[in-house]
Amino acid sequence: MKSPLASAAALALGILPLSLPAAAQTTIESAGLTVTATPAIASDYLFRGISQTRNRPAASLTLDVQHETGLYAGAFASNVTFPGSNARQELDLLAGYRFALGPVNLDLGGVFYTYPGYDKPDGSYDYNYVEAVAKASYTLDAVKFVGALAYSPDFYFEAGSAIYLEGGADVSLPLDVTLAGRYGYQWIDKNPRYGAPDYANWSVALSREVVAGFALTVGYYDTNLSKAECFAGTKLCDARAMVTLSRAF
Repeated sequence: MKSPLASAAALALGILPLSLPAAAQTTIESAGLTVTATPAIASDYLFRGISQTRNRPAASLTLDVQHETGLYAGAFASNVTFPGSNARQELDLLAGYRFALGPVNLDLGGVFYTYPGYDKPDGSYDYNYVEAVAKASYTLDAVKFVGALAYSPDFYFEAGSAIYLEGGADVSLPLDVTLAGRYGYQWIDKNPRYGAPDYANWSVALSREVVAGFALTVGYYDTNLSKAECFAGTKLCDARAMVTLSRAF
């Protein structure tokens, strides 16, 4: 089930960091555009700690196009597998504005989550929904502090208003390794319809470029949901290790 945004887990979640290495970008100077495409393969697709592929591997592609003014648009696509559903792919459309306010980098935008090819049964509820998202980061020496706030007026499965709050840090370690930690909490208005109570999720991950621009992320992800609370007794909310291999172009 779609669960109720993470740098070490950013590629797996379809959320790009606030800035990208220059070597991983294509610049169209005449148009003032910077384009980044990031394909990735992962042992799972987690969204706020919950598997979107029933604990199976995922392949995804993230596209980010940013104008020199800070305005941007993008998309994220991945395979999905939800219990009792014929949904097999997810396509998210993103747009917003990135800018700096003193030493703080800000990203104000929105995401439209869609599931092309999904046939909604009669009497069921819609998967598609939108979120307004605000992200911030602040770098102090080798540590980047990050935070995100997302609000949906009508969440997945028409579960009413929902708020997600997340905070964490990325720490630059020797040997070009990045240690990332995140803690988030999801509030949902209509929990019975959604299929799970309000919940917390957290992660710890290590990332490093391994060869020719390919980045490897290995992490541990968990929620505070028991099996009985997780969508009628599924294992989608279990603790797990996850591996992601990606490359930005």
